[in-house]
Amino acid sequence: MKFQSVAALSALAAGALAAPALEKRAACSSAVTLSGNAFTANKLYANKYYAAEVATAAAAITDSTLKTKAAKVGAVGTFMWIDTIAKVSTVQEHVAAVPCGEIIGLVIYDLPGRDCAAKASNGELPVGSIARYKSEYIDPIRKIILANPNTAIALIIEPDSLPNLVTNADLATCQASDAGYREGVAYALKQLNLPNVVMYLDAGHGGWLGWNDNLAPGAKILADIWKAAGSPKQLMGIATNVAGWNAVSLNPGEFENDADGQYNKAQDEKRYVSLIGAQLASNGMPNHAIVDTGRNAVQGLREEWGHWCNVNGAGFGVRPTSSTGDSLIDAFVWVKPGGESDGVSDPSADRYDSFCGNSDAFKPSPQAGQWNQAYFEMLVKNAVPSF
Repeated sequence: MKFQSVAALSALAAGALAAPALEKRAACSSAVTLSGNAFTANKLYANKYYAAEVATAAAAITDSTLKTKAAKVGAVGTFMWIDTIAKVSTVQEHVAAVPCGEIIGLVIYDLPGRDCAAKASNGELPVGSIARYKSEYIDPIRKIILANPNTAIALIIEPDSLPNLVTNADLATCQASDAGYREGVAYALKQLNLPNVVMYLDAGHGGWLGWNDNLAPGAKILADIWKAAGSPKQLMGIATNVAGWNAVSLNPGEFENDADGQYNKAQDEKRYVSLIGAQLASNGMPNHAIVDTGRNAVQGLREEWGHWCNVNGAGFGVRPTSSTGDSLIDAFVWVKPGGESDGVSDPSADRYDSFCGNSDAFKPSPQAGQWNQAYFEMLVKNAVPSF
């Protein structure tokens, strides 16, 4: 789905509109211990890398009204994706800059055979590289967290992994990735189970595991792996709609009146969290959730529920908040950095995925993770609430 290389990070940092130096602000004076809903007392941190991307984008806009709105996006708390081994080395400076009263969001995203059912977001580690995943990726991240006990950290664990084992088990790529996903996610949950961390395990969205036949097996896989990790207490539950488009609450849902709508009661993320939450509870696993609202402001854009790539007409959604009106939803958060592409739209390009060529996908779009200025401007124009 995502994200930029370390080379791209370096290039941005070297430019005239590069990220400002990470100033050392007032960190907590003592060790942080998190429990329950950590977002109630901690604001999601606006990481400096995404803020710099936004500043560069805003500077390129000629319309003064749109420019002003666009510049405000950089102040919105957004998760930072650790999507390669090389990017781990950049995490320390960001974590060290988080002030007390804020929580930095990090996405753990580098499993061997990553995103086994898509092409645009395949990762660097081939199937079978579980030893490297543990020693070169998870272990160094654990070391950074241990070195920063006074910083509050929220982790989303491995988007696009475990849901694929439920719905794409017929694909040879996902069959080959199965054992590594289970072992890798369990290892990440166990090693990153630290007092100043809250973790949320990716659970897809209502249009993925929300189908009536997918809820029970999906919850069981999640719970089985949580138990295999030793039932870590810092796992609060699940993350849903990561880099997705579903509404939190919409009745009827975007696809509820389709012919097959009767087979899915999770027609928005609120209903999905409730339904899969009940299944998780019956399996003994924590069932709270955070929901990505970063790009879900506009509904009715997709031709099919499974269309995930660069949806045309989208807008920035509700800003991060713990005021969700739902006892199971800890927070609405921004996980996908709006403006970074989901995948390339050129059929002749390497890593092209046909979903990025659909008629409801924005074109042209660059490779996954690269900046798309026109798409960013569209997100700003269509934001609800407006900036």
